[in-house]
Amino acid sequence: MTLNKAMMVLALSLAGGAAMAAPHSTTVDFSKGEEGWWGMQPIDGNGGSGIDTGMGHGAPALRTVIENFGVTWGTSNNQAFLGDYTKSPSVTLGLDISAQQIFFFNREVSRNVIVELRDYDNTPSDLPYTSVFYNLGSIDSTKGWQHLSVTIGDTKSSMLPAGWGGYGGPDAHGPTLPGGRTFASVLASVDEIVFTTLEPGFVYGYTNFDVAIDNVSITAVPEPSTYGMLIGGLGLVGWMARRKARPMA
Repeated sequence: MTLNKAMMVLALSLAGGAAMAAPHSTTVDFSKGEEGWWGMQPIDGNGGSGIDTGMGHGAPALRTVIENFGVTWGTSNNQAFLGDYTKSPSVTLGLDISAQQIFFFNREVSRNVIVELRDYDNTPSDLPYTSVFYNLGSIDSTKGWQHLSVTIGDTKSSMLPAGWGGYGGPDAHGPTLPGGRTFASVLASVDEIVFTTLEPGFVYGYTNFDVAIDNVSITAVPEPSTYGMLIGGLGLVGWMARRKARPMA
């Protein structure tokens, strides 16, 4: 490999490494399929989740029609939504959501929508994961399409920010994190993210759901050092291009 080629590889590596800081900013609008996202499927095979090409907020959407305690959509495969959130000083999570029906004991009801960030490492005893979660707001069949979102203003916070709860600790005074875990330590290892009507610590009865989600998004603000690496890498590429173009003496 020539010196120029080696320097080019180094510059592109720096730029690429900066651009790949986790998590990434992206929106899944389901125009390319589920892109790693899933919706609930019933055990008996009736109803379930799938892409609906006609009812999306801009169409298509991921729609769930099911009788269950709640409805959940999530991903443990789409890397844009996973990884170390503390690499970004601020992260915003959001989605569009519409309820056609939420029917409980022969009447229409509302349900809250929770975003939950799950860490499957260092799990508490007898529990599958540790998580932090936030109530985005309520949905019902009268509201049509809504955009719900939350911004994590400080991903390195050791305490649970206002409005956030934790799963995995003793809940005598409400859902909390287990001993030795912090808000930041969970965010540093997000293995799965879900949007759900099942809030930890609450009990629900069987309900008929017809709910769709669309435009699931994550917006991550890069660290200032990431900008520096990217600019530095691109600057090195430009310097090499000018050096190559300079006529030989």
